[in-house]
Amino acid sequence: MRTTDFSKTPPQGQATAMFVGATRYRGPLSIITLTLTWFRMVRDMKRMRGYRWHKIYWEFPYTLGTLAFFEDRDALLRFARSRHHRRLMQWVTDGSKNATGGYIRLYNAEPEGYSNGVWRAEGGPMAHIETFTPLSTERAAGDGEGPRVRRG
Repeated sequence: MRTTDFSKTPPQGQATAMFVGATRYRGPLSIITLTLTWFRMVRDMKRMRGYRWHKIYWEFPYTLGTLAFFEDRDALLRFARSRHHRRLMQWVTDGSKNATGGYIRLYNAEPEGYSNGVWRAEGGPMAHIETFTPLSTERAAGDGEGPRVRRG
């Protein structure tokens, strides 16, 4: 089940860079104004080399967030430099008249991970792992393997 081959996974499983962010907008008018640039930005993002997948989430009352997956960090950063994204970020950070807060986090996938069943590239079986992935303290302890998985 451990693998470094994610070629059979859905697009987000093939990504190695992930963006997580959210913005708390000032109110309904800000969200309506946002849509003028938003749709053009998403259209451009989907056309960019390295784009894999994204999802939008909402938190009451005026927070919109995004999870976006890219082939690699360079693809993610190329998107951040795009015309519509820059325009949107300038609008969002223009004092507090449009938005009152926000954050961005960038994550990189480790080369190894897990897959099984239909998404497993190394054959068809849905194999179990024999040892857990080691914690940072277990790596320092020696052999680079975590404790054995006990089947109950």
